[in-house]
Amino acid sequence: MVTVNRSTFLQIVGSLVAAASFACAQPVKAADPVVVLKTSEGTIEIQLDPKNAPVTTANFLAYVDKKFYDGTIFHRVVRGFVAQGGGMTPDGTEKPTDAPIKNEAANGLHNVRGTISMARTNDPDSATSQFFLNFVDNSTGKLDPGGFSPEGYAVFGKIIKGLDVLDKMEALAGPGDGPPTQPILLISARRK
Repeated sequence: MVTVNRSTFLQIVGSLVAAASFACAQPVKAADPVVVLKTSEGTIEIQLDPKNAPVTTANFLAYVDKKFYDGTIFHRVVRGFVAQGGGMTPDGTEKPTDAPIKNEAANGLHNVRGTISMARTNDPDSATSQFFLNFVDNSTGKLDPGGFSPEGYAVFGKIIKGLDVLDKMEALAGPGDGPPTQPILLISARRK
């Protein structure tokens, strides 16, 4: 049997307590972030995918964290396609945005029903704040790489709660490729 004097014993206990404190203070890897969109049609929860879309997820969360989306509208609602929002006020004014980000459309995620993707211009690396929610499967031949825009549109998350709200939004689609028949307000966007 090994004999330990009191001083050595206290040093060992102190080291164990310090190690345990240090271990408890380290950040635990959290699950993928969830953002709650409160809209005039109801609440949608979106789980983001930072593993497959790190740049896009970080960009979206930066806008969420500064409450950029609060009080904006879904200005484009196209039946059988998408609801686009994230950059215009109810009077139709486009909000100033941060610099554009790199297109991450070739990340293996697909533009299927209930996913969120970045809106952009014809320049693949032009996405800023605007995003869209897919009403239907818009993947192959449409919004995924190789579709009507060869570079595709970057998916960075999926709706995990509130698909019924997505359906309510689609029911308000106007004719053609424009605004809904009544305003759809994005009241707030917050991390859960």
